[in-house]
Amino acid sequence: MIYAFIKKGSFQDSVSLMIISRKLSERPEVDQVSVMMGTPANKAMLDSTGFWHADFAEATPNDICVAVRTHDEQPEILELIREQLEKELSAIASASGSSQQLLKARRWESACQKLPQANLLLVSVAGEYAASVAKEGLLAGKNVMMFSDNVPLAQEVALKTLAREKGLIVMGPDCGTAMIAGSPLAFANVLPEGGIGVIGASGTGIQEVTSQIALHQQGISHAIGLGGRDLSAEVGGISALTALEMLAADDATRVIAFVSKPPSPQVRTRIINAMQNVGKPVVALFLGNKPEQRREGNVWLADSLSDAAQLAVLLMRVAQQRLIQPEVAGKGIYGLYAGGTLAAEAAMLLSSGLGVPVSESHDAGVMLDAQGHRIVDLGDDSYTLGRPHPMIDPTTRSIEIEKLAAMPDVGVLLLDVVLGYGACADPAGAVVEAVEKVRAARSAPLVTIATMTGTDADPQGRSGQIDILREAGIAVVETLEEAVLLAISLTHHQDARPSAEPGTLLDGVQVINAGLRSFALDLQSSGTPVVHYQWAPIAGGNARLASLLKQLH
Repeated sequence: MIYAFIKKGSFQDSVSLMIISRKLSERPEVDQVSVMMGTPANKAMLDSTGFWHADFAEATPNDICVAVRTHDEQPEILELIREQLEKELSAIASASGSSQQLLKARRWESACQKLPQANLLLVSVAGEYAASVAKEGLLAGKNVMMFSDNVPLAQEVALKTLAREKGLIVMGPDCGTAMIAGSPLAFANVLPEGGIGVIGASGTGIQEVTSQIALHQQGISHAIGLGGRDLSAEVGGISALTALEMLAADDATRVIAFVSKPPSPQVRTRIINAMQNVGKPVVALFLGNKPEQRREGNVWLADSLSDAAQLAVLLMRVAQQRLIQPEVAGKGIYGLYAGGTLAAEAAMLLSSGLGVPVSESHDAGVMLDAQGHRIVDLGDDSYTLGRPHPMIDPTTRSIEIEKLAAMPDVGVLLLDVVLGYGACADPAGAVVEAVEKVRAARSAPLVTIATMTGTDADPQGRSGQIDILREAGIAVVETLEEAVLLAISLTHHQDARPSAEPGTLLDGVQVINAGLRSFALDLQSSGTPVVHYQWAPIAGGNARLASLLKQLH
């Protein structure tokens, strides 16, 4: 049996009504209870799920439709459900009223007046109304985040085109998460502040990548959601292009990570081209597409969420080191390695990063010698004939390091420090002594970048050796890849992008929240200025009457 009633003129958000539906359905007298606003879409759902009742035909989008399914005749159940519904609605109103500091407004104009500096409208109303609410925000000069789903594709294209014309961005529809300047929007995590900006067409993709970045001890500048259809051929990546431009001009963002499902081929080309014009390192993950190559210029192609996070963290560490090192642009990179395999890998990485050839013969331990860059294996026979291996006695390498005093065209020195039984008792100390002699003898700066092979349990002690190097101003990085990337970054600067104009969205958000009250409360708890716009369908959802009222207004 289906029993039903309508509560007139009591608009509530869909999430609150879903929770009420679950609570009412727990009563032993019923099979299930469905509580929905009387919108056309909800009426169609009630019909298709077997909860339709003839009384619902008269319901408006501002009315609550309650359908009660029972296994036998129980006409008295309606009064019990009606009574509990009133209690649940009163609890919602009481909870809302207890939030004394939450600004509220029932009209759009009032919301704008109460928060005149608002620069973002967060929309989570029913999809059939979301576009009109979003358009009102755009016309008022506000960026828009659309949590709402079930928005027609044509409306999405129209909204994003309008936003692009006005220098704004539309995040969504169906945008599950964003974090702008520390403000959590919709489903968001508490993240450390840092220099990695994330753009994503996938809400949980953004959350997973940003969470992994945080686990690797790096932070987030901003996370910008796009909505799942933005990179489709129909939409064309309109918001993606705007988001890239925003982060390119943002001083707080040093590295960009981009996460999405595979875009259409023409959109992928457009997006990659835009990434290559950013002037910052970009990590791109197109889920489901196995990249054929690791890099396309400044764009690093990842093949999984964890890979994207690790690449972003790697590039961020490089960016942080670059900020504290002296200027050596246009200078050569010199690698003096005690380990032959490490020298070979450094040469391959440098070759790939700069597009220069490795040495085929390895004559005299030379693994690469091109365009002023040189990588040498000091464990080669030519260096150890009649002399101990440099891991045992660092004298050979110290002599080679000291030769750099007369080589001002070399700006970066790469080297390894290898620990363990049989190795020198203090290899870090020997490196510092040689490097300091070079610094004292030349006016041109020399950036020294070291990797450390070994553990704290080794006789020399990894942590203590690292401390010796860092106290002498030598950069110690985690991997050879990081070392070579840092060397290339220091000697081959990318063009700087212009900074953003002051007062942009990324300087900090102030939000008008239309839809789920919980989003406004979360923003308030994070310290973000917010006014909760208690939106309800105009003219009871009658489109013709709403249009007439707008014309009169």
